[in-house]
Amino acid sequence: MLGTAILHFLAGAAVVVIAASLLTKCADAIAQITKLGRLVVGSIFLALATSLPELTVDLHALKLGLPDLAAGDLLGSSLFNLAILAVADLFTQSRGRMLSRASAAHALSATTSIVLTAIVVAGIASGAQVPPTTVGGVGIWSWAVLGAYLLIVRMVYFDQRLSAQEVQEGTKEPGMKLPVAVGGFLGAAVVIFFAAPHVAESASKIAELSGLGSTFVGTTLVALSTSLPELVATLAAVRLGAFDLALGNIFGSNAFNMILFVPLDLGYPGPLLAAVSPVHVLTGLAVILATGIAVLGQLYHVEKRIRFVEPDAAMVLVVVIGALALLYAIRA
Repeated sequence: MLGTAILHFLAGAAVVVIAASLLTKCADAIAQITKLGRLVVGSIFLALATSLPELTVDLHALKLGLPDLAAGDLLGSSLFNLAILAVADLFTQSRGRMLSRASAAHALSATTSIVLTAIVVAGIASGAQVPPTTVGGVGIWSWAVLGAYLLIVRMVYFDQRLSAQEVQEGTKEPGMKLPVAVGGFLGAAVVIFFAAPHVAESASKIAELSGLGSTFVGTTLVALSTSLPELVATLAAVRLGAFDLALGNIFGSNAFNMILFVPLDLGYPGPLLAAVSPVHVLTGLAVILATGIAVLGQLYHVEKRIRFVEPDAAMVLVVVIGALALLYAIRA
């Protein structure tokens, strides 16, 4: 049975990967044709589309009565997204590395994900001490996440619109018309939306049969699978030399991951953040720390960095790997 669950898991993940590859190609064409720029398209449209697996997977997990799987997926996916960014940066052979001062325009959207993740962590940490309170069927901490996002998103949007007005150099003409690009983008997003629940169902079976527990599996196996769109999108963007598209996708997706706690909370009886294991605080803090290091890497100006000492991709990977090791050691 475990082997069958793993095969179903891999098959669903493969479908998501293929769809995400098309999604990125179409997003890049849309960015160039509409003149919105890769930074805006990556941070908003591509980030939203690649976050669809988290929404569908976690709604399905809640139906199965697995809130820890849902919370672990969202926070773990953000952690894996940062690992993807770090690996891509390490293998980028150019002076304009993604974690460099040249990409400092993305520091604002990265900081947004830090703020939203911090609110989620506070909600989880205080869940056992604060009486559960809901407003309109949604926990107060989830409302706080949504409120913070709405206050910040206008500032981020206009900042990125200004950045998008800069001339992009070294880009090729898109090989498709706008209607084809939009149609391909929407079609790929729909495939991702419907394929992801099968990944969640397989992951829950693997969690049950392996005995590892839903907290650890949700943060690793499920989170890794739902981060596949971000992985494919980032690698495809790097191959195109579209660093703005790659960075916007990662930081934007991490912000959307936290926003997804709101619809999940709406579909859960009682405050969702109060119902999940405090172990998820560790994952959330790791996301905040790794994102902070990435922001420092963007703002830090130096000709050459000392790996594992100064803020760079290697240090981000150390945080991610260390957090996963700790999570495994105290898995629920």
